[in-house]
Formats: sequence, C-alpha cells, structure tokens
Amino acid sequence: MHPVTDTTALHLPAADPLDADITAYFAKCEEKLGLVPNVLRAYSFDQAKLRAFMEMYNDLMLAPSGLSKMEREMIAVAVSAENRCVYCLTAHGAALRQLSGDPALAEVIAQNWRAAPLEARQKEMLRFAVKLTNAPKDMEEADRQALRMAGFSDRDIWDIAAVTSFYNMSNRLAAATEMQPNPEYHGADR
Repeated sequence: MHPVTDTTALHLPAADPLDADITAYFAKCEEKLGLVPNVLRAYSFDQAKLRAFMEMYNDLMLAPSGLSKMEREMIAVAVSAENRCVYCLTAHGAALRQLSGDPALAEVIAQNWRAAPLEARQKEMLRFAVKLTNAPKDMEEADRQALRMAGFSDRDIWDIAAVTSFYNMSNRLAAATEMQPNPEYHGADR
C-alpha cells in the first residue's frame, strides 16, 4: 500500500504552482469541508481535467434540480456500492450521513438500498440507477415510465441518468488508480 499522503497508486505530481482559481477552490474546500477531497488532489496534475471534473461535479451535485442534494448523494452511494468503489462509498457515505442526519440510512443504502427505509419514489430512482449501472443495454421505455409514474419529470430522469453516469465514470477511475479516501470521511457524522 502506498503512503497515506499519496492519493492514488499513480505517481502524478500536482501542477506547481496551481493556478489561482484552483488554489482558491482548494481554500474554499478547506474552509467549508475542513479538507481538500483527495479526488481533487488526484486530478491536480492536469488543471484542465481538474476544472472539467469540478464543473461537472458542481453542476450535477449542487446546481438546482428536481432531485434534492440528498437524493443525488443516495444515487452516488447506491452506484458506488454496486461498483464496490471504496473512495466514493467513503466520501459520499459521509456526505449522505451529513445531509440526512441519519448514519444508519447511509449504511443501509451502501449495503443494500432495497432494505433502506426510503419513499417509493426514491426506491424507484435507485432501481433505475442500479439498472443503468449494471445493465445499460437493457434500459427501455418502461424504466423511464416507472420513474414518471413515481413522480419524476423527464428533466429529473435526465438528472438521475447523469448523476448515475458520473459516478460510474468516477468509480472506474478511482478503482483503476487505487484512489484513497480522505481519512476524515470515515468517522464523519456517525
């Protein structure tokens, strides 16, 4: 295992110096979160890729949506559980614990979302996300229609699919590089 100070198994040093906008973003992370997420540090060797990642994350997870921030974190955790992504399960499990105020909910979603005490709407959302993760070739109109019947708009369906797709990409990159979660995530909001 590589030292805790390394964020991945790859040796890609951060750009030096980091551009002012990235330095400011990292400072904002420190201020709001008390840390710079290791996923951002991992991307810091290529500031263009880092900016693209930050922009996509901020748009999908923080921008206005018919999905609550908590529902988007539920998708991140359920998808990451299917992919056995240690980094994202740890980081987004902590975020879900913080947003829900319920440590057990995040743990149950990580272990088996079907057993979680969720609204029918949220279960349908996670069913769709997990199917898209495991069997994208089998997606069909009935899957979208089930979401509509659960109360999601077509825009919401796009957002569910986009968040699911983003975490499938992130999970695969984290697995390929052995990305390490920040140690602070493990005990957060328990």
